[in-house]
Amino acid sequence: MEKAVNEGVHHQVRDGVRRSGTADGADGLWSGSWVAERLGVELLGDDRLTDLLGLALRRNPKRAHLLVSNVLGKHVPQSPSVVYGYGFELGRRVRELLGADEARRAVVLGYAETATGLGHSVADGLGLAPYLHSTRRPVAGLAPAGGFEESHSHATSHLLLPEDPALLTGDGPLVLVDDEFSTGNTVLNTVRDLHERYPRRRYVVVALVDMRSAADAGRLEEFAREIGARVDLVAAASGAVRLPEGVLEKGQELVARYESESAATGDPSSAAASWPVARFPAPLEGVAARPLGARGTARPAPTGPHPDDNRAHPHLTRIDLRWPEGLPDGGRHGFTPAHRERLEKALPAMAARLAEALPADARRVLVLGFEELMYAPLRLARELEQITDVEVRYSTTTRSPVLAVDDPGYAIRTRLVFPAHDNPADGPGERYAYNVAGAGFDAVVAVVDSTADTPALHAPDGLLARLAAHTPQVLLAVVPSYAPELPHAPERPSMLPEPLRGPAFSSYAPEEVGWLLQDLSDVTLEAPTEEREEAIQSGGAHYAESLPVEYQPTEQYQELFHSALETSAARIAQAVGVVTETVLAERSPRPALVSLARAGTPVGILMRRWAQHRHGLDLPHYAVSIVRGRGIDANALRWLAEHHDPRDVVFVDGWTGKGAITRELAQALEEFEKSDGITGFDPEIAVLADPGSCVRTYGTREDFLIPSACLNSTVSGLISRTVLRADLVGPHDFHGAKFYRELAATDVSVTFLDAVSARFPEVADAACAQAKELLAADRSPTWEGWAAVERISEEYGIHDVNLVKPGVGETTRVMLRRVPWKVLARAGAGSDLDHVRLLAEQRGVPVEEVADLPYTCVGLIHPKYTRGATGADGKAVTV
Repeated sequence: MEKAVNEGVHHQVRDGVRRSGTADGADGLWSGSWVAERLGVELLGDDRLTDLLGLALRRNPKRAHLLVSNVLGKHVPQSPSVVYGYGFELGRRVRELLGADEARRAVVLGYAETATGLGHSVADGLGLAPYLHSTRRPVAGLAPAGGFEESHSHATSHLLLPEDPALLTGDGPLVLVDDEFSTGNTVLNTVRDLHERYPRRRYVVVALVDMRSAADAGRLEEFAREIGARVDLVAAASGAVRLPEGVLEKGQELVARYESESAATGDPSSAAASWPVARFPAPLEGVAARPLGARGTARPAPTGPHPDDNRAHPHLTRIDLRWPEGLPDGGRHGFTPAHRERLEKALPAMAARLAEALPADARRVLVLGFEELMYAPLRLARELEQITDVEVRYSTTTRSPVLAVDDPGYAIRTRLVFPAHDNPADGPGERYAYNVAGAGFDAVVAVVDSTADTPALHAPDGLLARLAAHTPQVLLAVVPSYAPELPHAPERPSMLPEPLRGPAFSSYAPEEVGWLLQDLSDVTLEAPTEEREEAIQSGGAHYAESLPVEYQPTEQYQELFHSALETSAARIAQAVGVVTETVLAERSPRPALVSLARAGTPVGILMRRWAQHRHGLDLPHYAVSIVRGRGIDANALRWLAEHHDPRDVVFVDGWTGKGAITRELAQALEEFEKSDGITGFDPEIAVLADPGSCVRTYGTREDFLIPSACLNSTVSGLISRTVLRADLVGPHDFHGAKFYRELAATDVSVTFLDAVSARFPEVADAACAQAKELLAADRSPTWEGWAAVERISEEYGIHDVNLVKPGVGETTRVMLRRVPWKVLARAGAGSDLDHVRLLAEQRGVPVEEVADLPYTCVGLIHPKYTRGATGADGKAVTV
């Protein structure tokens, strides 16, 4: 493993960092000492680590600390020559490692958003390699060539969108560049995904710092053996982070305390603030609120003293860079050696235009890039640094939420907060610029792409106004957003889209589940329950062609839900542990969980959380649609087969009733194998509860209340049940569903998950012991539930097993979505049926106690339903 960085570059970097005053505080303190002292976090390894890295606290539920690079140009303003020099030198080392012939055939892949500029610089150092970086910005009509998840990140979904898909199909070395190599999960997940589709013989992982723990250190070699390829690692420095016990909880507590103190004092410039600002006063009212003109200033410079040297208040200037026509703004869709040659020729003239626009007396200037747009601003800043005597610094805005503390021993001294201004696909949100406020810049050059040059950028609370409060001059340079030429449809086969994720689709965190569905939120699909029931039973419509009107629970019903959750959380947690341990032991050590939307989705998320809690596994989880009588979504199966080994796929559902979906899945997979020739999918469903004795893999066979069955979308990520209708779902589309954003105020989806997963520690030993017992026992399905349903159907004159819904969960569904006829309750059933009794009372449905019922309860849908029907024969009941 290569560890050392070229000493000449190292000294240049060290000098540059200390001159900038960002690596060490005013008192010579290491910019990680504040966190280290309070959390006990330690950096171990190369002496240069404290030059390269500081520490901060992140507002992230997965990691307490953030390694803040002093040489990346993201959070800490730094000399652009230092930033570019680090990446370029790493590229040179990769070139030496590969040799000239292999280097000419290499492709470099960088990670959004933090490493897009670093990866591009590595490609420059490598020489003739084309470059591509992942992106979180989809392009309508451009099918992804791949994608992956970054599980620890604040924004996890990455897309690979090369204009030329052949960029990823060669057999030369693939060089993957990230800012840090910690667990290695992100890089290994990427390689695994790409290797399955575009196998190569060699991969090189490049990072500024290799911070793997001892436990993770051997995974790279093991992984290389697993895929049958060579995997090398090149890093500028190496070490490890030592985290004490309970650091996550302690860090979250510290973040919460500092932010609450800031909110309480109302003074964001205090040392305890989460967004301290200093030095410059706020702009005059109305300043920077107007959009910039084509050139020149947006307003006259107001009078008033600057606190440092009495210069006027800031004004805003737009700079026409004259960016070369057709030249990509970066590697989002690929950047070739020919593109690099064009850029090198154009840089001197563009930098000269920047220099000309700077104030004559400017001595300290920041070039501020924009999220994924890191490389173009970096190269402009470096060129500006070389042609002027101005002290130039470079950094970019970011999505990453980090606590700011105005202390010399802390890496993030100040932060500016502003709304996203590029209409992001995952919805609006806050964005940040760190260590800009109070840094004494005489001018800030904001460089954005044209997609981000929106009214939000120029708004009173937008980025430009935030910058104008802290510098005498703001300049705006807009780089044209490169739009790939889309291929004509007949020339390229259609590709299935990437999964939908929260918060754009569902209230679940994006890493918790990817929905293999299409969004039908804008389509009116709801119909009154009675109207739907009549159409379904008359044969005029299938239940999946419309949606019931979402039940809005009364206050009394909501109280029952929370009471049931408190009572049953530990019981559910143990069942989650049992079924997950069984899956890991019998099915696959690294399964891809595929829940049957929507009842199975909360269970799939809980199983994923258990695997993380108990085994440190980061399992992929998707939700797919299965429709009784129509089968499972075949396009979802095709997507899964492209991205995972079908043998690793484990289908997950909430519970079994009579086993209809179990049979439906087995039949659908058999038909799919015949039609597509894809084998390996196992029809065995893993369920939380199996009261019908229909499956081998379960957490319990008891029929008890699972609170996620009490509600509809408000406990299922605000997602409707799935829809399959010919005019909405084509032969190459995923099944559809709606996202009920308007119900967010009553959403308890995450409340349910958190309440159950909070009980994992207390039930872990019992769950593992129970799983071991089950693994040694005969768990063959008896299908006793199906037999009971057939008997009830005949005894009550229904003669249709589809109208008999056994178990607490299925009975609840009848009460919420269908027209119920009556409820059969096991004699002596207790609080598990409180919510059913309340719903029955609200809808005027009789509850009949039955002595020998094999389930806690059974819901009977009204047979032969018409608007006036009440009896089993469809006629009015006479008493």
